[in-house]
Amino acid sequence: MASGLYCKTFESALEGAISLNLSDTTADRFKCMLVTSSYTPDFDTHDYKADVTNEVSGTGYTAGGASLTSVTFSISSGSLVWDAADVSWTESTITSAAAAVIYDDTLTNDPLIAYIDFGGSFSTTSGTFQIQWNASGIFTLDLTP
Repeated sequence: MASGLYCKTFESALEGAISLNLSDTTADRFKCMLVTSSYTPDFDTHDYKADVTNEVSGTGYTAGGASLTSVTFSISSGSLVWDAADVSWTESTITSAAAAVIYDDTLTNDPLIAYIDFGGSFSTTSGTFQIQWNASGIFTLDLTP
């Protein structure tokens, strides 16, 4: 499955139905949870954390995932760029993590933001599971024609 953004959340934000604040982590807290390859995202219809299935479990991993830190939302050459510090689970034993799901833990029902496919399943045994975001950001939206 390819990585992508959850359309319903962005549609709701653009219509003013939810107050999604991608740039202010004092207003919104974003979390990153790990899922196995058994979860298939539907970018058109999945809109809340409750739609996500097959979250990993294991030592050093808390259900719901980890909070993102140093979140930034900026404009660069006609694109919107959303990024955060790399996230990790230290001293963890995690099996078959195939993707990350980012959601807003502050808003009602925890709206989904993004699904990041790892391109395979990864595990740790009493080690550090770390996601290093792309240097161009977690996601970039090119708004120039």
